[in-house]
Amino acid sequence: MKNFLLIAAIAFSSVTFAQSGAKIEFKDSDNTIDYGKVSKDSDSGLRSFEFKNTGDAPLIITNVQSTCGCTVPSKPEAPIMPGKTGKIDVKYNMAPGPIRKTITVESNAVNYEGGRVPLKIKGEVVVKSETNVLEKKKTMMSK
Repeated sequence: MKNFLLIAAIAFSSVTFAQSGAKIEFKDSDNTIDYGKVSKDSDSGLRSFEFKNTGDAPLIITNVQSTCGCTVPSKPEAPIMPGKTGKIDVKYNMAPGPIRKTITVESNAVNYEGGRVPLKIKGEVVVKSETNVLEKKKTMMSK
């Protein structure tokens, strides 16, 4: 019986210990920002992933990288203290077509395996259809 209590106490303390540390919780539950349908001419392509450190230690973001050069992320330089918020800005180059990109955040967060968190952006960049004034005038005159 004493051995069982000793094993239970060790297991409980190791579980408690594993849960302490920095924890990152993003505002968007699925870690995805949907651009929707946007026009290159009217949208800068800049979006922000907002997060909070819900742990009990400073959160340190060591690296943020994208799957391609068309998406440029920027990370906070200072540690995020427990209970405080931060953001990771992402700038997409707004090339026409579908947006399906992943950004990987590397940190000391204990609530993600290895501290690595995948973020996603999705949407579609459309080209505004331009109306040629001369064509429009010809169409109106022929009616």
